[in-house]
Amino acid sequence: MPVTLEKSSPCKVNLLLNILGRRADGFHELETVMHPVNLCDRLVFERGSHGVELTCSDPGLPTGTDNLVHRAASAFLRAAQIPEGVRVRLDKRIPLAAGLGGGSGNAATTLLGMNEFFGHPLSPATLVELAAALGSDVPFFLQSQPALATGRGEIIQPLDPFPALRGTAWLLIHPGFGIATAWAYRSLARFPSALKGEPGRAQRLIALLQTSELSAAASQFYNALEAPALEKFPLLALYQEFLRANGAAAALMSGSGSTTFAIARSVTEAEVLREKFNGRFGSKTWTAVIPVDGE
Repeated sequence: MPVTLEKSSPCKVNLLLNILGRRADGFHELETVMHPVNLCDRLVFERGSHGVELTCSDPGLPTGTDNLVHRAASAFLRAAQIPEGVRVRLDKRIPLAAGLGGGSGNAATTLLGMNEFFGHPLSPATLVELAAALGSDVPFFLQSQPALATGRGEIIQPLDPFPALRGTAWLLIHPGFGIATAWAYRSLARFPSALKGEPGRAQRLIALLQTSELSAAASQFYNALEAPALEKFPLLALYQEFLRANGAAAALMSGSGSTTFAIARSVTEAEVLREKFNGRFGSKTWTAVIPVDGE
């Protein structure tokens, strides 16, 4: 077993989030197309005497038993029946409460990292079970491809890279406030068409991303959770309108928000779009330009 192990923990955007209704178990049935984004936190694992010791570069993020990294590490130690402990250092770059799945990615990376750190005692199937118990988005981050997620989001079908996105770049914009996922889902009760969406939208989008130009696919991007979010936070709608008017091929809120992402046809175009955005809304807003292909 290595003395230390370092892992990168990426985030994601939802190209589509279509909610199909509320389930008997209290979750929502959905279909979502998720794409990994190569904006990464960093996790460092070291041997510990007993249990889980977690530290974080962001003082605003609790490091106790409610933290997803702490929960993932503890669940792994129990499942693998490992008596010794682990120290984990989390260096954050991904904004908190942003709809980018940063916490879910951290949890999945913790499971993968600890399985590697302790010599692979758990099977891939067991890791998937642990991930699904931690949160609906967590299983997505056990793999690195775009994916269709169904059920409550935990059933993952990896997909080949999308030809329509080849050579493009993400512009991510976080407005400086978060949106609670629980609030967003509760608020759907006021938006019946968003709460009970039309099935099959995900497959239509995937087909366009696999075979069409970006402009055709971009017209099918959709997020049901924008209905409550953009009503409460009209600034996010202004972001999208500005981005589309200034050359973005698409603009959408990711997950439950509050991050807006735009797709530009190249890194250069994304940087130009960021400059225009900063000129309109100010340079203090958090932004990042990330190539879609990760290079």
